[in-house]
Amino acid sequence: MVGRRGARSGRGWDALPPRSPEDDDGLPRDSRRRGGARGGSSRRQADPSGASAGGRRGASAERPAEPPRPESEVAREICLRQLAVRPRTRAELAKVLARKEISEEVIAEVLDRYDEVGIIDDAAFARAWVTSRHQGRGLARRALANELRRRGVDAEVATEALETLDEDEEAATARTLVDRKLRTATGTPDQVFRRLVGMLARKGYPAGVAIRAVKDALAARDAEAAEFADQIDADAMADQENDNLS
Repeated sequence: MVGRRGARSGRGWDALPPRSPEDDDGLPRDSRRRGGARGGSSRRQADPSGASAGGRRGASAERPAEPPRPESEVAREICLRQLAVRPRTRAELAKVLARKEISEEVIAEVLDRYDEVGIIDDAAFARAWVTSRHQGRGLARRALANELRRRGVDAEVATEALETLDEDEEAATARTLVDRKLRTATGTPDQVFRRLVGMLARKGYPAGVAIRAVKDALAARDAEAAEFADQIDADAMADQENDNLS
């Protein structure tokens, strides 16, 4: 009976002895806790070497400065980017390179080489420009000549390209443009006539071609327009326009 009471009370033969304020190492328990806290904080202090993880990453991310690229390589890259957008003339590429502060010697060297291998070809550019702008925008030879001159195409090269567009084709295109505009044109025959002649003039058509194209289109439109067209002397009006321009 006594043994059972001891077991229930924790004071029997198997009860643990009471813990003393000191452990086996002879230190009080509260002193050991304070020492552990201090040890943990010391471990969190900065690395004695003074190098942090972020610093090491920043140092490893640094790269040595690359040597400057040759100017000719830069010039070629600029030219190829320009040519990837659309064909360019030699003068257009030279202007872009000069704007990028490429030296004149390198510009001449790179563009001469591109001429040799056919990467740039002003004659082919001019022919393609005339065909595209005439068919797409209805521009006549005078307007096309101005555009080629602004792009630095040599006058002789431009003339050869413009010869691919003859007078009959130019007159047919003028009539097509007039017929297209006439479908939605409003106003009196005289007002319509002046607007359409002005439209063709802005596209570079000679006065005679423009006046005749509009006169013929009005004659085929309706009776009122045809009556007005009969009163037009295309040759006399064209001569008068030419005198005003000269």
